[in-house]
Amino acid sequence: MKRRNFLRTAGPGLAGLMALPAISSSKMESLPKLPTTVNAVDPHDEAFWALVREHFPLTKDRTYLNTAGLGASPYVSINALKSKIDELEEISEPGHNQNLWHNIKTHAGHIMGCSPDEIAYTGNTTEGVSIVCNGLPLKRNDEIITSTHEHVGNIIAWLVRQKRDGIRMKTFEPSTLSAQENIDRIEKLITKKTRAISISHITTATGQVMPLKEIGELAKANNLWYFVDGAQSVGMIPLNAHEIGCDAYATSGHKWLVGPKGTGLLYVKKEMLDTIEAKWVGAYSNAGNLDLATGEVHLNPTAQRYEYGTVSVPLFVGLGASMEFLLGIGLTNIWRRVHAMGAALSRGLSDLGAEVLSPEHPDEHSAMITFRLKNVGKDKLQSFLSDNYNLRTRGIYEGGLNGIRVSLHIYNSFKDVEKVLEGVQAAKNL
Repeated sequence: MKRRNFLRTAGPGLAGLMALPAISSSKMESLPKLPTTVNAVDPHDEAFWALVREHFPLTKDRTYLNTAGLGASPYVSINALKSKIDELEEISEPGHNQNLWHNIKTHAGHIMGCSPDEIAYTGNTTEGVSIVCNGLPLKRNDEIITSTHEHVGNIIAWLVRQKRDGIRMKTFEPSTLSAQENIDRIEKLITKKTRAISISHITTATGQVMPLKEIGELAKANNLWYFVDGAQSVGMIPLNAHEIGCDAYATSGHKWLVGPKGTGLLYVKKEMLDTIEAKWVGAYSNAGNLDLATGEVHLNPTAQRYEYGTVSVPLFVGLGASMEFLLGIGLTNIWRRVHAMGAALSRGLSDLGAEVLSPEHPDEHSAMITFRLKNVGKDKLQSFLSDNYNLRTRGIYEGGLNGIRVSLHIYNSFKDVEKVLEGVQAAKNL
């Protein structure tokens, strides 16, 4: 297959892939069947969520509470990945084809609320951030607004460009008390030199759900480009990128989407494809003829232009299987479940006298809860919870918070919440 004709060769879609023989595994064959059509599920329906848990090989020897760092994958995703590796290694082919790409990106479009043609396959959120940061036509002294609670993946590209090109970063400290206060803090930073807002959908530091639609309206009113880091949101909370009004939105496949490690997605609004320049291009970024003699080159008219070179098709296939798995459960069901666990944890921690750093308002907190204990440092507390209760948490240094973050996903339960509270109660006596 000629690389310039990438995606023109027909091949099996995702449905066909999922019909491939499973890897020989008694565990795969014995998995409990989830309902074919899942309607509204009670967040406290432990029987249903216990069935979901059985679809993950994640060990039960410890309680995993760090999906915000790295998500665990279900058997169906792992099996799809391994099967595709076996299939392609038998014939030594890359596996690229139009139908496969379209089918997987269709799943992504359903999850992200956009067209499949507006999605590029990446290796992680950071790659998406870098594409947008370096692709925007910024010049010296242009100002970019972001928060102090951003992950390094959403600040390092901007800081490097600041050093290289002389743009200026301006930050605000997120308020966990009021969504409107955050909008006001952003608005106060806007000047005639402001060109863009770069913000997390859900912050890595406290799991705060930012008022994206309102920020989008503010950006539009001031003619600003608007980028969202969605590493901590896609797969946890229902999303519609078009309604948010952002120009671009990047996420990882290996966190809340429970996909293979080293996968990601980048949404770029159709109208922004020629504004966010594709700086890194190669085979598969183009469409139509290439002519070295005349200099003729045409970038793909979709977000495919941001993809280039040989990629791991098995990883992308595994991500597609994970997204199909989540869509089968229902993103609203997932959000109601994990949000309820987050609320229970937050209330329980407050009752124990812990300082909860995540927002209390139900519209602003997520399944990620960050807290700290008076007179017990984060490293000491994290070690205590790990050594004595087998809890895998994450210490939070971002924003100087020095707290502990617990992130709860569909393989967690209210019993896990109770175990965290039990451990924190014991830690108070340290």
